[in-house]
Amino acid sequence: MVSTTATETRSTDLGESSATWGGDIQSRKEQVALALFIIVPFLAVAAAVPLAWGGWLGWSDVLIMVVMYWVSGHGVTVGFHRLFTHKSFKPNRAVKIALAVAGSLAIQGPVIRWVADHRKHHKFSDRDGDPHSPWRYGTDIKALAKGLWHAHMMWLFNPEQTPQRKYAPDLMKDPDLVRISRQFPLWVAVSLATPLIAGGLITWSWQGALTGFFWGSLVRVSLLHHVTWSINSICHTIGERPFVSRDKSANVWWLAIPSMGESWHNLHHADPTCARHGVLRGQLDTSARVIWAMEKFGWIDDVRWPVKERIDGKLVKNAKNHAAAAA
Repeated sequence: MVSTTATETRSTDLGESSATWGGDIQSRKEQVALALFIIVPFLAVAAAVPLAWGGWLGWSDVLIMVVMYWVSGHGVTVGFHRLFTHKSFKPNRAVKIALAVAGSLAIQGPVIRWVADHRKHHKFSDRDGDPHSPWRYGTDIKALAKGLWHAHMMWLFNPEQTPQRKYAPDLMKDPDLVRISRQFPLWVAVSLATPLIAGGLITWSWQGALTGFFWGSLVRVSLLHHVTWSINSICHTIGERPFVSRDKSANVWWLAIPSMGESWHNLHHADPTCARHGVLRGQLDTSARVIWAMEKFGWIDDVRWPVKERIDGKLVKNAKNHAAAAA
């Protein structure tokens, strides 16, 4: 006879797996697939320089790689992160679906799982419970090296996954996002096949198709993965911290362009719902420009743009002045 508790647990698991892709426990099959999607594209990056030097890089390959990186990258930064995780703006249905699909093309996991992980990160940022804090094992050099490795990618292999119903219940009530999340394997196939097909059609050759796949699929996926993971590892370890936050989030300027503005990470943790992360002079944030353009076209509204008084109040120097005055 099955106990009531066991029955309820099984029912929850079945309900979760029917609502979105993946449950609360990561299977061995998922871990193997994850490892392959990390290792194979990384090997492609390692081979990229000699192949480019050998003539296996043409203008069509560069075009395909840049377009795929831009679309899938902004799908993550604008869609998965600023929209679905933090509700920085309200989109119409077409934009919502487009951003969810574009983010899925980055092959960083289904949208609902990605959001659940990131919301948990913000709840416990750099404390016990944070899925990917580089300070997990301590503050000495050896512990930090281990923590960086964990924060960058090893946390992805944790069998105990973030409960999606607990951290993303709003998304699990959205039929569009549930459907796209469950279709994640399809979007992986689309992401990998599109550069191959585009390369073949542009050059009308098998070589163009293969190089399009190599640069636009494998190299692009690996570069985007490691840039995204660097926000978890590098941007919580080194960099400038001009704003008051309760964790070790920092700004890393040299990651700003490849991360599409996400590396202005200190302000983001100081004001998570803000639609623009690069709020200081000279801080390039292409994700914010995409949001600005969509607002101008009337596709989104209620954008949470930075408010000067609020931003000024979060600056460390001003916070110290207020504290001194209060004392």
